[in-house]
Amino acid sequence: MEMIFTQKNVEKILDHVEEGIQIIDGRGRIVYFNKAAAEHEEIKREEAVGKHILDIYPSLDPETSTLLRAIEKGVPTFDIQQTFLNYKGKKITTINSSFPIKAKGKIIGAIEISRNITDVKELSEKVVALQEQLIDKKKGKKSNKNGDSAQFTFFDIIGRSKEMVKVKGLAMKAAQTASPVLIYGETGTGKELFVHAIHTASCRRDKPFIAQNCGALPAALLESILFGTVKGSFTGADNRAGLFELANGGTLFLDEINSMPIELQVKLLRVLQDGRIRRVGDSKTRQVDVRIIAASNEDPLSAVENKRLRRDLYYRLNVISLKLPELKDRKGDIPILTKHFVDKFNNKLNKEVLKVSDEVLEVFENYDWPGNVRELEHVIEGTMNLMDGNIITIDCLPMYFEKITKRSLKKEIDIKNVPLNEALKSLEIEMIKNALREGDGNISHAADSLKIPRQTLQYKIKKYKLQ
Repeated sequence: MEMIFTQKNVEKILDHVEEGIQIIDGRGRIVYFNKAAAEHEEIKREEAVGKHILDIYPSLDPETSTLLRAIEKGVPTFDIQQTFLNYKGKKITTINSSFPIKAKGKIIGAIEISRNITDVKELSEKVVALQEQLIDKKKGKKSNKNGDSAQFTFFDIIGRSKEMVKVKGLAMKAAQTASPVLIYGETGTGKELFVHAIHTASCRRDKPFIAQNCGALPAALLESILFGTVKGSFTGADNRAGLFELANGGTLFLDEINSMPIELQVKLLRVLQDGRIRRVGDSKTRQVDVRIIAASNEDPLSAVENKRLRRDLYYRLNVISLKLPELKDRKGDIPILTKHFVDKFNNKLNKEVLKVSDEVLEVFENYDWPGNVRELEHVIEGTMNLMDGNIITIDCLPMYFEKITKRSLKKEIDIKNVPLNEALKSLEIEMIKNALREGDGNISHAADSLKIPRQTLQYKIKKYKLQ
């Protein structure tokens, strides 16, 4: 069946897109204003259509209006950041792409597609707050812990498994250098904890620590946040330092580096090579001394292959590389992590929970923890919020753990049908696990409770890969 696109049909379709769309005629009058544009800019369509664009946006002029420039110059512009006031005095920031409309070689109007990013005002306020804290620090005032200081140390990283002991040892060595660090770990494995700890153990510990997530931000906005702006670099821009300048002498943590727009990765590479930055719209460069720590929630080599991370940037960042283990690969840490979170939420929630039952620990050890340590923390917090009594039992856990409980029960039943040597092996493993749990991971205490030499227990732990 042939589909007919009438003007009314097209307008209905455009009312369902998230971007704001405006069309002006050759004289600058608004002839179309979709639903998203009206909502983003808090202007009724009937108030806008038919009006000249400068009547609706009086803070703009023929030079700063991207739509009027498209008519005058006859060329499209892409991803231009613009801050302006509408006729109601509301301050709006958008990322615009504008295109001239031509018919028979003549420009008859222009169309603009815009994304409203006013809701990132919070990020701008954070930049201002960081500036004020740095100024206060120079004046000898005490800065607060929520701004330009790391909050965690290696003491805050819980784990005694061989996997965690190894990565903590490497991180401690990394703290003593000034080289870039690239940390890779699945969501919830504790990347930010390690970044904070590296900074607080370094010689830069008394200098600024600033973190910025590189994901879900338009390239133009992220560029101005990182490198700063000069007045006039885009409509509404002021002279403002970026995060590189604010972090001078200290550490800049770039989280989700694999989500940074490719065009910005080129600028970041230049900073890593020569330590110089240029504010958006500026002609001069500024020297900065900043240690970069970057983190990725996907394998960096995979990000390189999928063209989300430049190969040259990867090699420049990967001077020191840390891969954080998933919780399913360090299950020996589950008992001490569980105890840590119970203690934490006893204080936070004013509870008196004594422990978790052995059955709960067994369920925890049989679960794969796709959300890693963060998921374990949230499970403990949610359970303690709703439970009665002072021992966390199976009945207290979220419903999705029922499958794990049934799987454990089936395992107990199935053991009756295996050869004696296999059954004895399973029993030995469970006894060693219980002894390690009750001994809080201490091998000497566990060996005493099992009435076997410490060396024998170490051999069996290695044999069964229990730590």
